[in-house]
Amino acid sequence: MHVLIVKTSSMGDVLHTLPALTDAMQAIPGIRFDWVVEENFAQIPSWHPAVDKVLPVAIRRWRKHWFGSQQREERVLFKRELQSRQYDVVIDAQGLIKSAALVTRLAKGVKHGQDSRSAREPFASWWYDKRHEINKQQHAVERTRELFAKSLDYAKPETQGDYAIAGHFLSTLPNDAHQYLVFLHATTRDNKHWPESHWRELIERVQPTGLRVKLPWGAEHEHQRALRMAEGFDHVEVLPKLALEQVAQQLAGARAVVSVDTGLSHLTAALDRPNITLFGPTDPGLIGGYGKNQHELRGAGGTMQAISAVSVMEKLRELL
Repeated sequence: MHVLIVKTSSMGDVLHTLPALTDAMQAIPGIRFDWVVEENFAQIPSWHPAVDKVLPVAIRRWRKHWFGSQQREERVLFKRELQSRQYDVVIDAQGLIKSAALVTRLAKGVKHGQDSRSAREPFASWWYDKRHEINKQQHAVERTRELFAKSLDYAKPETQGDYAIAGHFLSTLPNDAHQYLVFLHATTRDNKHWPESHWRELIERVQPTGLRVKLPWGAEHEHQRALRMAEGFDHVEVLPKLALEQVAQQLAGARAVVSVDTGLSHLTAALDRPNITLFGPTDPGLIGGYGKNQHELRGAGGTMQAISAVSVMEKLRELL
């Protein structure tokens, strides 16, 4: 059986889909998947052993210049590749109108998705041949596992979901694996940041453990923050700018991770690394860390400032 998955973004959503593939792989011998995903996250599906082909799509980028000649040509090439195969099943795990209309509608195969009461955008269900009611009161990982089970006709396992990507990195772990911590300090919203002074206090408290601290970054303003956080500490390393797979390698080798609410926190969970995620204004609820050794600290009054370095260090000592 060959199945097409439509789950384009975001990083956390893409990662949350992986356990459903593992369920299907164990329930249906020989099942293989192709996966349509946003170009920025195209590496992630390739890490799963059941994925044959990744079809990058650039809906986010195309929308900026939809009628540009380059964008039109890219869409034609994408459609040609998408329609080059007849699939046994197409599963739209995104539940959005744009992905359903621009991708799922064009794919060849019986199209499955959430019904209008379950999908994020109810009208997306118009483009599905078979619609499934999915319980909303469960973690995003479990929702997707339920969708796959109903679409492919097997019983959803009662056990915790397995991302099945940690093994991909076992042969490429850093030489200093398990001798360092990773602090994921970068996130998109200002009110989800933990104050730099708190990070520096935590870094100071880590020093007696003998563990090094690694600070990854993406954009230049994140690089500058990392440099400020590391200033004066010999046990802190500001990493060079890394591709997503290289960041994953660093996370896979970490003894433990402390993170703000960011996609890389979900990647840490998918790699089965112990992780403490700091939440302020956002409620982890049904989209928080899912996996082994995932812990949450929430700021009183919904503020990140209320989470003390002392409380993070106490939790970190438990993990270590």
